[in-house]
Amino acid sequence: MYHFTPYNLTLRGSIVNINEPWVMGILNLTPDSFYSDSRCNESTMIEQRVNQIITEGAKIIDIGGYSSRPGANDITPDEEYSRLATGLDIIKRIAPDAIISVDTFRADVARRCVIDWGVDIINDISGGNLDAEMFDTVASLGVPYILMHMRGTPSTMQQFTQYNNVTLDVINDISQKVTILKEKDIKDIIIDPGFGFSKTLEQNYTLLNNLEKFQSLNAPLLVGVSRKSMIYNTLGGSPDTALNGTTVINTLAIAKGAHILRVHDVKEAVEAVKLATKTLNS
Repeated sequence: MYHFTPYNLTLRGSIVNINEPWVMGILNLTPDSFYSDSRCNESTMIEQRVNQIITEGAKIIDIGGYSSRPGANDITPDEEYSRLATGLDIIKRIAPDAIISVDTFRADVARRCVIDWGVDIINDISGGNLDAEMFDTVASLGVPYILMHMRGTPSTMQQFTQYNNVTLDVINDISQKVTILKEKDIKDIIIDPGFGFSKTLEQNYTLLNNLEKFQSLNAPLLVGVSRKSMIYNTLGGSPDTALNGTTVINTLAIAKGAHILRVHDVKEAVEAVKLATKTLNS
């Protein structure tokens, strides 16, 4: 049976209620993201993408300047921040009221984005593993934190796919970190199982099939499967041909209680939310 648990987040000093699934639109400022059509490398493209995300109905813009795909080029924190600052300047100019999440695993980059640009949420693909200062930094900033599950680094993560029970092990790993975050008085925690990160193709589908079990963590659940290899390696094709598969997986995630869908294709995800929730609540 469908069960959606509303959650409150504190954003800019106000309480915001997630009372139906939200869509998070990806703004990619990297030249080497796995999905080439998502790359925005100059101002006009960034402006067009921001307008598209807002117009198509996303609740959050997730901006990233460091590609997490295996084999992507490493860049310095200053280069990452420079890319982010370019995008944040444009967002603040053309969509000043937008809720902004910054996709970074570096504490100093996170700090600068919040202090300099008023970023609302930190989205850390490493769950604090790649920067020991991240948890304390988020605590000091007082912003919501997206805790994603990953082992190793983006370059080594597929070497760490050994689990006794992938669903229970991932939940346990996240639970231990949630305890640490709460001890640091971080109240607004969003959890992300980390589809595609240190999981095999089959493990991704096992997690998806058991997604409702993550409700035991008592936190909003983010699902990011947009155009990932778990889809196109199953169906054949490439990220370019994986939109329909993404919509199917997103719809299943909604039915299993997902609160936020992180996507490249906002319009399709918003439509999936509308139709799925109308059906599930009828």
